Amino acid sequence: MGCFNSKEAKPRDEQTKVQPNPNETTAKTAEVRAEEKISSAQDISIGNVEDHYIVGKELGRGAFSVVREGTKKGSSEKVALKYIEKKFVKKKHIEQLRREIDIMKKVSHQNVLALKEIFESDSHLTLVMELVTGGELFYKIVERGSFTEKDARNVVRQVCAGVEYLHSQGIAHRDLKPENLLCSGEGDDMIIKIADFGLSKIFGAGEALETSCGTPDYVAPEVLTGGSYDNAVDMWSIGVITYILLCGFPPFYASSQNLLFEKILTADYDFPEPEWTHVSDNAKNFIRNLIVKDPDQRHTAKKCLEDAWITGSEVNQSDLHSHFAEKMKKYNDQRRNAQPAM
Repeated sequence: MGCFNSKEAKPRDEQTKVQPNPNETTAKTAEVRAEEKISSAQDISIGNVEDHYIVGKELGRGAFSVVREGTKKGSSEKVALKYIEKKFVKKKHIEQLRREIDIMKKVSHQNVLALKEIFESDSHLTLVMELVTGGELFYKIVERGSFTEKDARNVVRQVCAGVEYLHSQGIAHRDLKPENLLCSGEGDDMIIKIADFGLSKIFGAGEALETSCGTPDYVAPEVLTGGSYDNAVDMWSIGVITYILLCGFPPFYASSQNLLFEKILTADYDFPEPEWTHVSDNAKNFIRNLIVKDPDQRHTAKKCLEDAWITGSEVNQSDLHSHFAEKMKKYNDQRRNAQPAM
């Protein structure tokens, strides 16, 4: 991945004849650095991130980024500092990164990860984000060792609330999956945060989306066919996530990606026993209203929040099937080696 640099080399004979004026060199350097900025100037906080935050332990690491814990100076407020090394950001990914930042600046909801401020130097873009202490939801579930239908409903309700808010703001997430669901707290107090808006898109009323994106296990049929689609793709993904939360494995399994896509395209899934024996009919119907081939027939996020499973006073509070944690752990292990987003 190359650095962002618009400076063009001069022909050799021109370089030998003309000695640059120091003032012109300074101006040119400043111009190049300005062009290399990923964030809009008005969005960038003044100074370095270290001027405002005490940088703590490493929380996670990606191919080109590191996330560290931070504490705002003069207070006890904890944040997550995501350092992105600019020299590894390909030019073709700059707009995607800018779009992600623009969307995160725009949103404010208890179930959506908050972006607090941005710092940018010549070498790094640093996003100061809300700190979520529980990590990825699916790993937290395995760590707990037990999970009930009531717990699953609590999670799904919050995901639907976050997505309903995003859709109301004209935003389709387009990559809802376990990795992008973070959590904090325990039991009934667990809070879910939707994260990672790298593939999200702002759309207008009635506007169709066409880019092929998402993660295979959770991608809706209309995305695979290469046609246009709308924010109903997020609802399909919620259906898949809900299914996994209630049994520990996904609704679509196949020996190859092509076979997997065939099953997705025909919405070919079922509720096998014994894993689904004691899951309520309301929960199954909730999934049936989401994992449905025709996007026009899928429940919207708003309709999900009104669904009998979400709003009902009675829900199964006993642990899910005895092998749930084992199957969820196996699925988490498989996800580590899964293919990247499309």
